[in-house]
Amino acid sequence: MSGSILSRETLLIQRKELMASLKYASFIQQAVLPDKRYLDNTLKEHFILHLPRDIVSGDFYYVSRKEDYIIAAAGDCTGHGVPGALLSIMGVSFLNEILSARGPYIPARILNLLRERVMKALHQRGDELENKDAIDMGLVVYDTKKRELQYAGANNPLYRIRKQVLTEIKADKMPVGINAREENSFTNHSLELIPGDMVYLFSDGYPDQFGGPLNKKFKYGPFKELLIRISSLPVADQKEELRKVMTGWKADYPQVDDILIFGIKFL
Repeated sequence: MSGSILSRETLLIQRKELMASLKYASFIQQAVLPDKRYLDNTLKEHFILHLPRDIVSGDFYYVSRKEDYIIAAAGDCTGHGVPGALLSIMGVSFLNEILSARGPYIPARILNLLRERVMKALHQRGDELENKDAIDMGLVVYDTKKRELQYAGANNPLYRIRKQVLTEIKADKMPVGINAREENSFTNHSLELIPGDMVYLFSDGYPDQFGGPLNKKFKYGPFKELLIRISSLPVADQKEELRKVMTGWKADYPQVDDILIFGIKFL
């Protein structure tokens, strides 16, 4: 009996130590992400809905201003929890390194350079048994002088909503990392923006969440309809509506993945 009690006490101590370590890891992860003041100073209007499945997250957001350009991204690393968080910190570090040099600030070029660094860091050479971890990402560069937006995507598309009409800019079907198409360059897209346009970058966590009366995925169709419905609201209200809908949908079902939605109104 005493051995059983001791075993339970040991497990409780180990759990507390693990939780403390995870919370500190979360603090470190948050420290590498742009803080609220920087985001508010860099972006005119925006919201970030970031709901980690665990204490730390494999989803991350990124914002940087270089000269007349604003670079923004939403990344989704392989897995979640600690492995995903470590890869996300690596991704942020590599983006900082790439953007520390002068331009050109072209989204496809940035993703190509990021892929090179991820593959090198993870020793990905195409061997059958090697690590296949990677990052799915949507990345935009906004030219504040010309008021032009460019986008490139690794599996994750971009949605632009203008006056209740959604335009989807499709991503390349390959991640930032080792894959069968790694020799192909990412595709660069140019988008016209007018005042009031909303731009959304996101991971697959929201549409892939199970819930509802039949415990099915939320799916992309209803996700698009939801974004269209809320797109004319103030950005803070958009965030709260997305949170409220997901809370109701998920109910008592477990969260299956990290959730990230990054909404931006550039004009």
